[in-house]
Amino acid sequence: MHDLPAVPASVLFALLHTAGAAEAHLESRLATIGLSVPKLAALTALREAGESLPLGQLAERLSCVKSNITQLVDRLEADGFVKRLADPADRRTRLAVLTGAGRTACDEGARLRDAAAAELVGGISADEARQLAGLIAKIDRGTG
Repeated sequence: MHDLPAVPASVLFALLHTAGAAEAHLESRLATIGLSVPKLAALTALREAGESLPLGQLAERLSCVKSNITQLVDRLEADGFVKRLADPADRRTRLAVLTGAGRTACDEGARLRDAAAAELVGGISADEARQLAGLIAKIDRGTG
């Protein structure tokens, strides 16, 4: 068994505060165009997959349960960003398909996401940004 280094509670609280503040910052930017972080993540996953995915695969890509995907796709469909279609290869399967409005929202959301990221880390150097990314990756590996 490895001895873990002592980490002051303040480090954990600072990490949690920073994560929450970063999410709130991005959410506030995305809200201006009717998106949220989960909606943008779903649109991005669909875009990267060639603009459609079975709901089960979308859930896997977003690491969430199918019932959450159903609710998320319901909201995206109500917004006109996604439509559900039967999978021609398997009629039991429903596909989430990106619409033209969904592509536009995805593009605008990505622009706002990138701008929010620049606002959040704009005060650090490129080297510091690489170090931060490496540290976050280490922490993330430790949680899995």
